[in-house]
Formats: sequence, structure tokens, C-alpha cells
Amino acid sequence: MIILITGASHTGKTLLAQRLLERYQYPYLSIDHLKMGLIRSGNTSLTPENDEELEGYLWPIVREIIKTAIENQQNLIVEGCYVPFQWKEDFSEDYLKEIRYYCLVMSRNYIEQHFEDIKKYANVIEQRIGGTQCAMEDVLADNAHYLKMCRKYNCDYIRIDHWHNIEDEFQRG
Repeated sequence: MIILITGASHTGKTLLAQRLLERYQYPYLSIDHLKMGLIRSGNTSLTPENDEELEGYLWPIVREIIKTAIENQQNLIVEGCYVPFQWKEDFSEDYLKEIRYYCLVMSRNYIEQHFEDIKKYANVIEQRIGGTQCAMEDVLADNAHYLKMCRKYNCDYIRIDHWHNIEDEFQRG
């Protein structure tokens, strides 16, 4: 099984992947680690700020990693922002049967009530450049965008109103 976790920055994708790794012993691939490896190695001239271009650059690689894992009957958690909302178009029905997709979206109320915690825990799992410098307006806008796009493309999403409901929702899926 492939577990594909995406969502806006600061939604807890990496933390959820880490907890799933610990619980199920599935390895996971951080798309951010792949991104930084390709950037630091000089295999691309893109920078961490080139979000739209990075999705187009990284997704074909990630997509083929997912297919390879499925073909080899391997479990894998893949997490990161660079997953297109029309991701299903890249897989046949046989592949889709093996993929569980979850987009994490924080509710407006959750962001407004827990913004200081969101900033405080931004670097708990992995260090990010400028990770604690996020603005509430940006976090609100990013999550609203992800929710809108999930609805437009009929993608599954987990609405975060409380942190504990992420794992509860995942267990139901």
C-alpha cells in the first residue's frame, strides 16, 4: 500500500508520516528531502522558492517511485507539498487500488486558535529555513486554497479542527 500525504505547509504532514512509520513500520519518502537533494547536488537550477516549477519537476519522479513500489508490492508513505491535485490521472485503476491519498487541511478556526503552536512546532520533525517566520494570513490562504482544490478535483482530505482528529480520521480511511 502507498500512503500519499499532502497539504499546505505546517499542517503536520511530516509528523503524521513519522507516526505512521513508527506504528506500521512503513518506510517514508519526504518529497522535501528529494527536493533538497536535487537542488544541493546541482541537478536542477530551481530553488526552494520555485514552488510551482518544483511540483512539475518533482512529481514525475515521485509518481514513478510510487509505481515502482506498487509493482514490487512494497509499502511506502510519501509526504510533501508537491503533489498535483489531479494526481489520479497519472495512474491506472490497478495502481489506484493500492494508493491512499490524504490531504491535510487546517480549519480557519484551528489556525486562529493555535497559530502560536503552529509556529512553535514548525521545526519539530525537520528543520526548515524561515519555518517559524510564517504569517497567519499566509497559512489561512494556503489552507483555503488546498480545501478549494481538493473539492474541485474530488480529492480526499482531512479537515484539522483538533490535532488528535488527524490520526482518528486516518484510521477511518
